[in-house]
Amino acid sequence: MKLRFLTFAAVVALAVPLIADTVIEEIVARVNDEVITRSEFQRSRDQLVNESKEKFGAQADQAIAAKDKDVLRDLIDQALLVQKGKDLGISAETDLIKRLDDMRKQMGLEAIEDNGSGQTNLQKAAEQQGVSWEDFKQNMRNQIITQQVIGHEVGSRIQITEAEMKQYYADHQKEFDQPEQVRLSEILVAPAPSINTGDSSDAKKKEDLPATPEQLAAAEQKANELLNQIKGGAKFEDVARNSSDGPTAPQGGDLGYFKRGMLARELEDKTFAMKPGEVSDVVRTKQGFIILKVTEHTQAGMIPLKDAEPQIQEALYLQKIQPALRAFLTKLREEAYIDIKPGFVDSGASPNQTKPIMTAAAPDTGKQSQSKKKKKMGIF
Repeated sequence: MKLRFLTFAAVVALAVPLIADTVIEEIVARVNDEVITRSEFQRSRDQLVNESKEKFGAQADQAIAAKDKDVLRDLIDQALLVQKGKDLGISAETDLIKRLDDMRKQMGLEAIEDNGSGQTNLQKAAEQQGVSWEDFKQNMRNQIITQQVIGHEVGSRIQITEAEMKQYYADHQKEFDQPEQVRLSEILVAPAPSINTGDSSDAKKKEDLPATPEQLAAAEQKANELLNQIKGGAKFEDVARNSSDGPTAPQGGDLGYFKRGMLARELEDKTFAMKPGEVSDVVRTKQGFIILKVTEHTQAGMIPLKDAEPQIQEALYLQKIQPALRAFLTKLREEAYIDIKPGFVDSGASPNQTKPIMTAAAPDTGKQSQSKKKKKMGIF
């Protein structure tokens, strides 16, 4: 799993020390008491280029050209949303810890520190990829805050009526005309690999050696024992988590949905004849012995409107959230003081924005420290 900055670039204001031998960070935009520097702007552009190349390949240039004009807009959006989050008293620390731990688990990293270095394994993984650990955490913290602000200030105000859902259902009939399909879960019992008795130069790995008749018999016996546990009342999902050798064990054996033609003919005939909740006998496959459970079985035809409502609500929400969010961000711009360096453009600017009046000196209100004042200084 690759660690990376997310689509909204992190707004991490860099201090500008007034030291003769230090390069002063160029400021390209001021958003209230925050600044966006040229280095931040360039990092966001570089990220756009890299992600577009990964996603679109040879067609990346078109995607880059379409989004490049919005790089500064997105940085200003993030700054405004994070500032709004602070005004609302939103703290991201609890969610940040949880997300970092989830990421660590997804990457298969241990939580403990390594060799007493003081660094967690996740921190090492980030820094080995050239990502500043503090910048990475700040970016994730900002994303959590912006998501909560959007949900609280925009998403919660979106209304979806029954009439709108019915109209969407009528206008998108093809989306709700589904083929017959089953959702399956599995328990796999793989034969124990043969033990390689050759020396270390033997190129054949033990897991590549064919199972012996004894190993196959032992695997089949274990599969039948697991099936008897299920017939005796054990939950299929619990048995899968505890005893399945398949990669789906952590998910309780869930394999997902299968349409006709996606499974081997023997398995298709067997599973499509089963009802939801039914469990198959032990079936021999190339991987070993499996037990299958049909968790859902939907017939071909139109999904009823009632069953399609969650899907329709999500689609309508996505249609409405973008214009509503842009209207909200326009309002935030009009309430803020934003100044853009000549040569840079905020594509989300409102004609009603107020540009701050910059004076040679400002009275000290006591609300900001001298170091913060220095941080805000820049050369336009």
